[in-house]
Amino acid sequence: MIKVSVIVHTYKHENYIRQTLDSIVNQQVNFEYEVIVGDDASPDSTPDIIREYQQKYPHLIKPLLHSVNLGGFGKNNTMATLAEAKGQYIAPMDGDDYWTSPHKLQKQVDFLDANPDFVACFHNALIHFEDGSHPDEYVNTPDQKVVTTLDDLVGEDEVWYMATSAVMFRHGIMKTYPQWFHESKSGDIPRYILLGKHGKFYYMNDVMSVYRKNGGGMSFTDGKQDAEFLFNRIGMYKGIDQELDYRFHTRVRKNIARYYLMLANSIQYGNNPILSCYYALKSLVLSRPNKPEHLKKVMMSYVIPHSIMGIYANIKWQLMKIVGKAN
Repeated sequence: MIKVSVIVHTYKHENYIRQTLDSIVNQQVNFEYEVIVGDDASPDSTPDIIREYQQKYPHLIKPLLHSVNLGGFGKNNTMATLAEAKGQYIAPMDGDDYWTSPHKLQKQVDFLDANPDFVACFHNALIHFEDGSHPDEYVNTPDQKVVTTLDDLVGEDEVWYMATSAVMFRHGIMKTYPQWFHESKSGDIPRYILLGKHGKFYYMNDVMSVYRKNGGGMSFTDGKQDAEFLFNRIGMYKGIDQELDYRFHTRVRKNIARYYLMLANSIQYGNNPILSCYYALKSLVLSRPNKPEHLKKVMMSYVIPHSIMGIYANIKWQLMKIVGKAN
């Protein structure tokens, strides 16, 4: 019986996939596991490297090499690998990340076997920026909660503290995936929401993987000044709001408001006074700010024309001069 299905998602990962697969095949476990490697029609040598590892580890490596790119922000590739999985548990992995502990799978299986009321467990991971633009940092901070519930996964800001390579979850918990899941550029956030509907997550305070950020990764295409990305996030959170029967509507609404304000400053609309003003006002309507300074900042930055602000500032300065002379 296969205990764990490791599902690896690759696209143009020729510089990283060897390290990824080495970290998987070198796991020390007392159970049977499989490694399904889905390649989304990479134009580089990634498929050849996968075939090489399949020949070397035929009992473990199961290639799923697509002849054409499946699209869907890589999510269709993910779903294809998941459909082939036979394990009791799923350990997802991106083809440019890798595990740093040979005991990762064993530790997570031991926990889930002993704690059936948890749907998943995760550990800490190191974020490494390939271009050296930022120093390495950890995904999880020292105050990370040990038990995560659905309530922890929904916030007024974006909630993300589980690296893909750090999670193991029970297979079969999610029977179907809603349309908003497929349309979202993000894979992790929607998956954790759907899992969270069924139970708790457990945090292991061990660093057992590296989350590599590089120019070819999805995270580098997520631009908070790009309207396409921002509209996609808005759609995702509207889907989450409906999925959770609007139980967290106030929080989700405020989160959506953040993205509308980003649209007001986006590359596409930031220089368009009318649309910038429209999205800023939409943000205010949704957020219903209770802090006067936030309302004032948005109004001054996006709503009141700069020419009027200039006139106002000049009048205020002149009045101050008059008052000063009178005193």
